[in-house]
Amino acid sequence: MPQYNPPLRDMKFVLHELLHAVDELKLLPAHAEVDEDTINAVLEEGGKFAAEVLAPINLSGDQEGCTLDKSTHEVKAPKGFKEAYAQYVEGGWPALSCDPEYGGQGLPVLVNQFMYEMMNSANQAWTMYPGLSHGAYEALHAHGTPEQKALYLPKLTSGVWTGTMCLTEPHCGTDLGLLRSKAEPQGDGTYKITGQKIFISAGEHDLAENIVHLVLARLPDAPAGSKGISLFIVPKFKVNADGSLGERNPVYCGGLEHKMGIHGNATAQIVLDGAVGTLVGQPNKGLQAMFVMMNAARLGVGNQSLGLTEVAYQNAVAYAKDRIQMRALSGPKAPDKPADPIIVHPDVRKMLLTARAYAEGGRALSAYVALQLDKALSSDDADEAKACEDEVALLTPIIKAFITDNGWIATSHCMQVFGGHGYIHEWGMEQFVRDARINMIYEGTNTVQSLDLLGRKILANNGATLKKFGKKIAEFVEEEGVNEAMQEFINPLADIGDKVTKLTTEIGMKAFQNPDEVGAAAVDYLRVVGHLCFAYMWARMAKLALEKKDSGDPFYTAKLATARFYFAKLLPETASLIRTARAGLNPLMEMDEALF
Repeated sequence: MPQYNPPLRDMKFVLHELLHAVDELKLLPAHAEVDEDTINAVLEEGGKFAAEVLAPINLSGDQEGCTLDKSTHEVKAPKGFKEAYAQYVEGGWPALSCDPEYGGQGLPVLVNQFMYEMMNSANQAWTMYPGLSHGAYEALHAHGTPEQKALYLPKLTSGVWTGTMCLTEPHCGTDLGLLRSKAEPQGDGTYKITGQKIFISAGEHDLAENIVHLVLARLPDAPAGSKGISLFIVPKFKVNADGSLGERNPVYCGGLEHKMGIHGNATAQIVLDGAVGTLVGQPNKGLQAMFVMMNAARLGVGNQSLGLTEVAYQNAVAYAKDRIQMRALSGPKAPDKPADPIIVHPDVRKMLLTARAYAEGGRALSAYVALQLDKALSSDDADEAKACEDEVALLTPIIKAFITDNGWIATSHCMQVFGGHGYIHEWGMEQFVRDARINMIYEGTNTVQSLDLLGRKILANNGATLKKFGKKIAEFVEEEGVNEAMQEFINPLADIGDKVTKLTTEIGMKAFQNPDEVGAAAVDYLRVVGHLCFAYMWARMAKLALEKKDSGDPFYTAKLATARFYFAKLLPETASLIRTARAGLNPLMEMDEALF
């Protein structure tokens, strides 16, 4: 069975040395009292919960899966999941970064980010139950009426109730403008909602006493397309005015998807048969409200793959140190043994370092974005809040797509390290690969994220937000440009920054002539910009490691070696990506459809 050790040392490095998070957070009125010791204590206890409660039921949960009773439409989660959730609620973990007005602890989003990374490493399928709930909380916190907030948020904050988002339908996929679910007003402020939703993560289960579904549907007079979508709260059990549970609402699970991974999470087909709901936000403005939850989910999915990358790396390293096979080409490295441990072989090292570099780079970037999100939510400076909000919007598709792409690469490499044992279930590696592959698809495929980044977040405002982020990188390059020890990191960082600027301009000019050029270049382009972000994070981490390399702490020695690996072996991928992005539309579209 795979093992998991929370990477607390690296988390503290990112928090306190790279980001100086406490100093930044103390400037925000909501977090003026936050301190380093509290954050560290929360992470240490959270790590224990992840490693000791969630990790032991990950493999068994994957094997058992969820069970649907078709006569009652009730779903039972795998053995141990309900008990783990009860411990989670009892420990107060759902309330970590929630508003104190509704029973939350009010800690920064950044702290919640690290908590969820550890839980995702330990058990992604289980973590999706509270993860979806937190997204529902955020959507209602942003767009609910005072009455809705008072009724639902305390229960979601405590974890007594869970939440979902019911978006797509069998014929829709990502194009929510095609959805057909209907909402009929009843004259008393409620609506009867009819329709079918699919791919609803955590859509039905036995972990909590009620499930709060956030459902997209159309009002009778709604305009066609995405401009005619409204958002509704549809609880599994109706909620009385005093917060007690009423009768069963006709919203139920019609089936469970049998999917390649995350077997421990119930991916439900949800049927609404005149279910009673209440409107969230304005009529026909449901997507705007739901995007709060969708964007949170996109950051969360990046975090899922970050967690998988970390746990896969840990287990692959342990195996590579223990497994003996063949001799090093340069001669025996363990002459007292019949063969050398496979970690002596260069390509095994390459696979392990790839996973490590993507885990540590992803952790740094995700934490950076979470800190900007805290500023966007809590700064009393409107200009700062808006700038941080824009930067989070820019980097969200990169977190979702680049980190999940890297998670697929890393988990595949780590499975490869195990050789034949890699695809045997009991070792756990093939589960990490299956789970990681799903993360590239849901919450908007990575191609959709790439189109969002290039089309909406960059070209739509002539690259203004990207330029602001690029200015931070340029300032760092200028500061460190005279530091001879940093040249091996600064020069390639400056180079990729210049190339992104030129590539963006070139694609923008092509897209002005033919918008399809965006679709041809977007996926390669996102990966190039993802590497720009990682190169920036790795250069900053390398600077810190260089300053501490003579401290005697092996942490900094390893950090510096990993940074050098990233710049030497992973960043150069951008050369081929830029070339293929520049190849443009013609090679993709010149062949007639009939010839496929």
